[in-house]
Order: sequence, then structure tokens, then C-alpha cells
Amino acid sequence: MALQWVILEYVVAAEAALALVLTLPSPKVIKSRIVSLISLILQPAIGIIPFAAFQLLDLYWKKEHRLMCTAEDCTAAERDRYEKSIYKAQRNGILCTAACLLYWCIYSICKYHKKIQTLEEVERRYKTE
Repeated sequence: MALQWVILEYVVAAEAALALVLTLPSPKVIKSRIVSLISLILQPAIGIIPFAAFQLLDLYWKKEHRLMCTAEDCTAAERDRYEKSIYKAQRNGILCTAACLLYWCIYSICKYHKKIQTLEEVERRYKTE
């Protein structure tokens, strides 16, 4: 079960790195090549969205079926274990949300960059006419 979260952590780290590379200032030629390369990667990477959604559903199911340890009869070890599971679930929920949001940000940046390129081409054509 922990392998799924490790994979999601690496995906979020890779998406954050890609978002950083996309937002760094660079010459137009290099930027267009980077955007075209990342656009090619985006289509197969869409699989992260259903994966993260499934993980969120799994977290929800576990939350609904988790044993509560809030009564006086719980030992300190049981209470610590319960709190640790709550913190892990919150961290994993943030990971799933971050994976989806970062994918959307990268997609939007690439889409806007391509739109700007097409508008610049149209402007160039009108200037030459």
C-alpha cells in the first residue's frame, strides 16, 4: 500500500519540477521546444488524475470505517496510533489534490503558450500583408 503513495510523491515532485521549468524565463526558441516536449508528455500523464481520484476514494472509505479512539478507555499507544493514521490520511489527501492541481497548471500553461504562439503567427501574417 505504501508503494502507491511513494509513486504519487514522485509524480507530484516531477510535476512541480515541470511547472518550475515552464515558468522560468527563457528565450522563445527554447521555451517553445520545452512546451512542445512537455505537451507530448501530458497526454499519457493524464492517467495520474484517475489514480489520484481512486486514492482519494480509498482515503474516504478508510475514514468512514476507521475505529474511533476518542473515549477514556483508549490507551496512550492506541491514541497515538489513531492520531498518526489521521495525519497520514491528511498528508495523502493533500498529495492527491496537489497531483491534480499541478497537472491542471501544467496543462494550462502549455495551452496558453500555444495560444500565444498562434496569435503571434497571425500577427506576423497580418504585418506581412
